[in-house]
Amino acid sequence: MLAGAGTLLYGAMFETGKLRAEKVTLRLPGWPESLRGYRLGFFADLHIRDRETIVLTRAALSWLKDENPDSLAIAGDFLQFYHPDREEMLRFALEEALFFRGRAFAVPGNHDHFVGSPELFRSIVEGSGIKLLQNERCFYDGIEWIGIDSFNANRHDVEKSLAGFQPANAAITLWHEPDMVDLLPKGSDLMLSGHSHGGQFCAPWGWAPMKTRNGAKYVRGFYPHAPTPLYVTRGLATTGPPARLFCPPEVAVLTLIPE
Repeated sequence: MLAGAGTLLYGAMFETGKLRAEKVTLRLPGWPESLRGYRLGFFADLHIRDRETIVLTRAALSWLKDENPDSLAIAGDFLQFYHPDREEMLRFALEEALFFRGRAFAVPGNHDHFVGSPELFRSIVEGSGIKLLQNERCFYDGIEWIGIDSFNANRHDVEKSLAGFQPANAAITLWHEPDMVDLLPKGSDLMLSGHSHGGQFCAPWGWAPMKTRNGAKYVRGFYPHAPTPLYVTRGLATTGPPARLFCPPEVAVLTLIPE
């Protein structure tokens, strides 16, 4: 018991703040040659609620600003739960996202529907230069950006999200819960998710004893052989036990090339 408590305390005090910046190359079948080398900044699970979560988000955006990828994607859970006091915290955390105005895209996560709705803070997200996609799509840089709202919050509408979609175009889908890739119709070249936190509290060999609902099958990293190629970020913040172990928070630049 003492060892477990000590490990949890260590994970809470030291591991949660060790943001790791990843550079990952993803080989995607069918990705157009004209978009070879496309660089995509990506993170999720901000869970804004306190100073630590704000610091992590600002650090992630600062690193991405220096890297200057072609676009930015955020896969949901902006807030731990909505409260009016969190609005100014979120605005400050997202301040440097203005650098990506017009080329940043996001979806809500399940926590964004806790005690409220993403509509309550949409103006802050979009005022920070980020297009919040809720069961809709848009077109930028030769790519169809498809945003599906949270499955766990029962706010998803796949049919509406794909209305008018042209499969001949390159397509990236944002959907917070990674296991939903099994329900995603064919046509996207890549799906981006968060939600699982990479397991958050893991054994040294990667085994994660705790799993999230609809984040248990695809936990972290790249799954090239999923029904649609899938990348799952470990996320920035934590949920449940406020600790990480052998699973550092992540911000990434993904370089996309044809397979």
